[in-house]
Amino acid sequence: MTRVEFMSRLRRGLAGLPATAITDLTADYESHFNDGLAEGRGEAELTAALGDPERLARELRAEAGLKRWEETKNPSAAASAVFAVLGLGAIDILILLPMLMGVLGALFGVFMAVIGCFIAGGAVFAVGPFVSPPGGPTTALLAGVGLMAGATSVGAVLTIVTIGLVNALAWYGRLHYRLLKPAIDPQG
Repeated sequence: MTRVEFMSRLRRGLAGLPATAITDLTADYESHFNDGLAEGRGEAELTAALGDPERLARELRAEAGLKRWEETKNPSAAASAVFAVLGLGAIDILILLPMLMGVLGALFGVFMAVIGCFIAGGAVFAVGPFVSPPGGPTTALLAGVGLMAGATSVGAVLTIVTIGLVNALAWYGRLHYRLLKPAIDPQG
């Protein structure tokens, strides 16, 4: 494989990353080629040492997604980290994706229940005093506030659990990459 072919395949694999990140990453590999050619190594030898550009692009995309999650902990960065880790290997999709979908489904269900409890608490708080509930209007006000506070507390715990799960997935991805790298790239 030639240098031009390697770099074009690498750029195609990095598509979707910010343009500055693609430029920085490809500049690193261009300098690697320049240094190798200056040492008298051939293009074919250099591309063989670097390995498959698509695999390299997947690893670089995964690393970029994990860095983004570490820098900005928001839902978009979490999704990037999750998909970056899943993109590392096909076997992970067969094993990890079903488990991940089950966990995400459960988290989504709890999130919807939290929203429902919060809305119900708001309804009890707003309407309760006017419909003469058992215990009087004060009981309705306190029950509404209690429901909303409970839903907020469960929502906060759910947020902490979600962040912990994304961090665990990022840790798994890094461990997976470290364990598979010697098998994939024995000369590196």
